[in-house]
Amino acid sequence: MADQPGGDKKAPHKKLGARHKARRRAVDLLFEAEARDIDPADLLDDRVQLAAKDDTVAPVNPYTRTLVEGVADDLDRVDGAIESYLQDWMLQRLPAVDRAILRVAVWELFHAADVPPVVAVDEAVELAKELSTDDSPGFVNGVLGRVVEVAPQVRAAAAATRAVPRPDGEV
Repeated sequence: MADQPGGDKKAPHKKLGARHKARRRAVDLLFEAEARDIDPADLLDDRVQLAAKDDTVAPVNPYTRTLVEGVADDLDRVDGAIESYLQDWMLQRLPAVDRAILRVAVWELFHAADVPPVVAVDEAVELAKELSTDDSPGFVNGVLGRVVEVAPQVRAAAAATRAVPRPDGEV
């Protein structure tokens, strides 16, 4: 096994793609917004503006924006889904980072048609390994394993709702 940069002799790990980095930043922003008790979309806008003014601040990936805005817009449904699959736990008792990870993953399972469910779950588990406790990856995997079962119905219901004609005749 070749040495990795910095002299580490860890087992090789997969290269982190742009979507993984976008998910991680979304988790960071959701975590920060909750800790500061501010709207995640407002925090996101602040970061976008800061990146535009200061070239030492990383620009916000479009997928990070999609995730943060999506979670913020659908927070009640996302949190309700998570809570319904917690066994003997309340959402507010979870570590804040686990809440943020679960929110991103559940939003993807419900709304990101271009993300296979197995990818959403694997990415969430990986983020839990990187950012949370030793018990978190298994916990996140267990909760999301149950959410995956209902995700197709939620996606279908959302698609049907979008396809229903409005009173003005528009779809």
